[in-house]
Amino acid sequence: MVNDAISVDRIREYLGGLTPQARASLLVEIERMLLYGEAVPGADIMLIELRAEFRKTGLSSDRAGNPSRYFFKPIEALFVDRPPELANAGQISRGSLSAIWEWINQSLLPAMAGDYCDKMKQAILSNNAHQTKQIAAGFQTKVIKSLEVTLASRQGIEGVRSGLGRYTSSRASFDDLKKIMSALRVGDAIVAFGEALPPKIENLEGETLAKARGLLDAFAAKHPESMPFALTMVAKRLKKSWQLIHFATGMARGKNVGDIEATRYAISVSMVLDHLDDKRIALRQALRNNRIPIAKDILTDIYDIDHALRKRIGQLDASDWGRRLDELMTAIDNDLQAEFRTLPENTAHVLGARTLRRHAASGLLSNLVQSSRDALVGGASYVQGILGRGHGSAGGSTEPSSPAKPRVEKINLR
Repeated sequence: MVNDAISVDRIREYLGGLTPQARASLLVEIERMLLYGEAVPGADIMLIELRAEFRKTGLSSDRAGNPSRYFFKPIEALFVDRPPELANAGQISRGSLSAIWEWINQSLLPAMAGDYCDKMKQAILSNNAHQTKQIAAGFQTKVIKSLEVTLASRQGIEGVRSGLGRYTSSRASFDDLKKIMSALRVGDAIVAFGEALPPKIENLEGETLAKARGLLDAFAAKHPESMPFALTMVAKRLKKSWQLIHFATGMARGKNVGDIEATRYAISVSMVLDHLDDKRIALRQALRNNRIPIAKDILTDIYDIDHALRKRIGQLDASDWGRRLDELMTAIDNDLQAEFRTLPENTAHVLGARTLRRHAASGLLSNLVQSSRDALVGGASYVQGILGRGHGSAGGSTEPSSPAKPRVEKINLR
């Protein structure tokens, strides 16, 4: 207990010696490292301290009553918990928001930002929703125009990169800044598109698919460059994430990769692969924290995504999509094998059960997991059966004995 108190005091002393900008950057970096699955000593304590500070000061862009929240509100449906380096064309990483907001306030438009914050705080206190929306829209326009001028030259781009570097070490935050600018230009259309979608899409097929496709086609016709944003919003409503590829496969002339790549919604396949990568990270975290029931559900979703992609896209294996899918599945298998190796000999793991795969065994992971599971579960018994057979007398049998049946440990998932 004494050591814990000393650790907390030391961490608080360390944080107290940092500037507000450095503390904001530290929060972003810790959250980004945790998303990558990296161990961060003292992370729990630092996150509690930093988030508590930002709740009081209003630096965090996700806090209610914070002027920055109203600035980002029209596009908040696009925010994801992926690191900036992994956010695709339709996503904006939450990890970039603090740094971008600080840069806007301190470097891009400091005087206008200060005026905006003062006016917004008064409107928030008076609970005037119409006024807060007007104030936010006015400042959004100013930021967009300023960015358009600044990013029009190479010197301006380098200046922005350098400025953002004061608040975050992630160079990919610059890409998020450009996506924020693009999304805010069509902020009203994004909000309207989201309101037209069902809050939850259980199954993207039949009439439901036709209606969603009509909304997406209408949005893409008016804002073709912002189409990935609309796909992200649909993806967040889906119960079965892999069904996002229906927009591409439904437009394609054929089932093969080349046909699907030729459609304007081809990016939906990459987005599903991104979602699979998120599942991979979540599975690794669940395994590290010994949350087997959660890992079981995640792994079931992974099998479903793998099966759907391989079944619905012809010639997938020879494409970049197929190669990426294989890489992700191999990484998942490596994590599973590491988990299986922690068990005693002759013990089967619930995550190696065939029942998790609700479809016929197919695809890279199905083969890898089954082979690794068989090797880990039955291998030791088989070797023992061979080495432990009687050497026999001169006339004894030399046939190998049957491998011992492995003991199966039942893991309670309730």
